[in-house]
Amino acid sequence: MGGLLAYLVGPGRADEHRFPHLVAGDETVTTDYPVGAELSPVQALSIARRLDRARRLFGVEVGVPNYLRDEDGRVRLDDRGRKLKDPARPLTPGHVWHCSLSLRADEGQLGDETWGRIAEGFMTKMGFTADGSGRSPARWVAVRHGLSTGGNDHIHIVASAVRDDGTKVDLWRDEKRSQRAAGELEQEFGLQVLESRHSGIGTRGLTRAELPTTPERTAQEPARWRIERVVRACAVASREEGEFVRRLRQENLIVLPRYAHGDTSVVMGYAVAEPTRSRGRLVYYGGGRLASDLTLPALRNEWDASPALDAEAVAEWRAAHRNRPPVNPDGVEAVPVDAAEVGRAAQDLQWWNRYLAQIPLDDHDQWARAAARTAGVMAAWSVRTETTPGPLATAARALAKSAQRPAHTRWHKPARTLTAGGAALIMLQTRQQSSSASYHLVLAQLTRAAHAVRDAHTAMGDLHRAAELDRVMRSELVAVHARYTPAPADHDRQLSAQMQRVIDGAIEFGPVASVESSHPPPTTPHDDRPHHDQEHGLDQSEDYGHQR
Repeated sequence: MGGLLAYLVGPGRADEHRFPHLVAGDETVTTDYPVGAELSPVQALSIARRLDRARRLFGVEVGVPNYLRDEDGRVRLDDRGRKLKDPARPLTPGHVWHCSLSLRADEGQLGDETWGRIAEGFMTKMGFTADGSGRSPARWVAVRHGLSTGGNDHIHIVASAVRDDGTKVDLWRDEKRSQRAAGELEQEFGLQVLESRHSGIGTRGLTRAELPTTPERTAQEPARWRIERVVRACAVASREEGEFVRRLRQENLIVLPRYAHGDTSVVMGYAVAEPTRSRGRLVYYGGGRLASDLTLPALRNEWDASPALDAEAVAEWRAAHRNRPPVNPDGVEAVPVDAAEVGRAAQDLQWWNRYLAQIPLDDHDQWARAAARTAGVMAAWSVRTETTPGPLATAARALAKSAQRPAHTRWHKPARTLTAGGAALIMLQTRQQSSSASYHLVLAQLTRAAHAVRDAHTAMGDLHRAAELDRVMRSELVAVHARYTPAPADHDRQLSAQMQRVIDGAIEFGPVASVESSHPPPTTPHDDRPHHDQEHGLDQSEDYGHQR
């Protein structure tokens, strides 16, 4: 308790704390430490002793399970699916309850009085106060110490898990209850409702360790976002699991399979890391930690499978684990794609958009898959052409948010369903620049796809997600358009009037008329890869506490 409060009123890890003070709290504290008065470290320790008084007075021990976790941070399970406790320390002290409530950086700042009302409402909804529980209150304070390193206005709430009468606060399912309470307060105070809380889904935020701590690091993309984009591009560009493993290694990622307990012939999951080390060690990210649609079971739903392909995949996982050469060094990913094929990617995306037009607007799960695959094409284009994260990276990440769904609701792809994998393959494997006109055609078709996802959100009543997607796509896709638009010369106009209409449609982020291909349609609905080189097989995706 004392250490936590001392940190909150101290300078912070990046010297970001400014004017630490209380905005609300139990009256046993605020009578002597008024709201709005700056706190010193000595006062913080005194407040901690006051908050912890009931526990010490009644001699109450509060323990919470201390579960074993893997390198991905997930709780380890036994053969029966039960959580495994640390045998050396099965319980850890749990008498201090801490959470933070935060605004988005673009929401600005609230006054102390508003934050105080939010904190009081939150603790009442969580059952710490007498009004909220009908029982003896538990002591708590809400501390404000300026903006976070990311520019977010926020407060920290520190509470005792022991009430003034010596009974324990019921903290069962406190994380879910805190999310519900925060959502109600967002509505009550007119704050921006988090998409993940509104829909029950969302991408993972950055942990405290992943947040930038210096101006130089602020300009860099977090490693987790960068790895997520590479994994997404490789997944969508791959047709089978072994190819996915080889692509990850080709993009200079270190790959670690997660085997079934006691059986190295069955791969249950994976983790990847960049070769650069953080504090002397590799930092691995599991698929589920990157995004819910990048878990191995979710990815397998999109790939071809057979006993032979499954055996090859296991062999590739083992080779990656042992840092040995790929089992199949002549896979499709090893063949460079000619820049002229970028135009074919646009044609493949045209067929993809025709497929999207057939999806019912109220089919949440199929639209989540559509967003995931489209984001994968954008990610592939970004990985191959953006040396630093640019508008394509931002657009891919924005669209990927629409792909996050609970695992049990995931749409299972029937055979012979379009995947957009051919377009992702071309954009990822084209090492030389194609013509600006070809890239504009790809941009126009990706814009149509993003527009379709946005319209689906609108039809389903998810106006917040639709507006965010619209805003990001307008700004980022315009930037992509500008990148591939040469300055026109009077004597040599490089874009035809028809092409300019396509580009203008992309800029307006509205329906773009299809540019009909002179090539015949694919022979099968699912065969959307480039018919380019049959000889090589080308005939064929924490902070501690509860954050708002």
